Amino acid sequence: MVTGANKGIGKHIARLLAAEGLTVYVGSRDPGRGQRAVEEIGAGARLLVLDVTDADGIAQAAARVDRLDVLVNNAGISPSLAPPADTLLEEYRRTYETNVFAVAGVTNAFLPALRRSPHPRIVNVSSGTASLTWSTNPNPQFTPGSGGAAAYRSSKAAVNALTVFYAQTLAEDGFKVNALAPGLRATDLNPRAAAAGGDPAEAAHGALRLALLPDDGPTGGFFSWDGTPVPW
Repeated sequence: MVTGANKGIGKHIARLLAAEGLTVYVGSRDPGRGQRAVEEIGAGARLLVLDVTDADGIAQAAARVDRLDVLVNNAGISPSLAPPADTLLEEYRRTYETNVFAVAGVTNAFLPALRRSPHPRIVNVSSGTASLTWSTNPNPQFTPGSGGAAAYRSSKAAVNALTVFYAQTLAEDGFKVNALAPGLRATDLNPRAAAAGGDPAEAAHGALRLALLPDDGPTGGFFSWDGTPVPW
């Protein structure tokens, strides 16, 4: 199951998983857009209406899924590119509601279905800009030294922390839980992303790799779209 799969990187992830022969639940808040994505993806795609900020909706969606092999927490927002001093508290709240609280809510709701899989995998789509090391040092994805997009970047740093904690507590049950830094992609996440030339499909291949990890694969890691480790 891929959240926010009716567009952008999420739709490409769903398409790649379906191409591998998996039945893919296309998580979409909007039924119409979700159905169009399902039709575009084709065989193996199934619509799952899911607003990741609605606790009752999450529970209803989870009740429809008996077994799940892969959960990709992809849905995310970036309503402000402002530095912290210029970011409204409401912008922090909105961002954390979707990017952090929803990851925990969706993951917890779908854990029973994931536990029925012999090889459960969780992929959390994060951001290279959430890396505190990269934010203060030269790196391959962005120019460091800016405190812009404070709400988004700090929310993704929180997602990274959740990734580690879930990996540690679920390891004995065979789970592999990892975070992905997809790079700047041409999506409607925010105006900067929309103007970027990065191919969302390229990032999706990184998610696919983490979704199909073998049993001796890593867990509790943070990886770039090309498979290289990202420092926290």
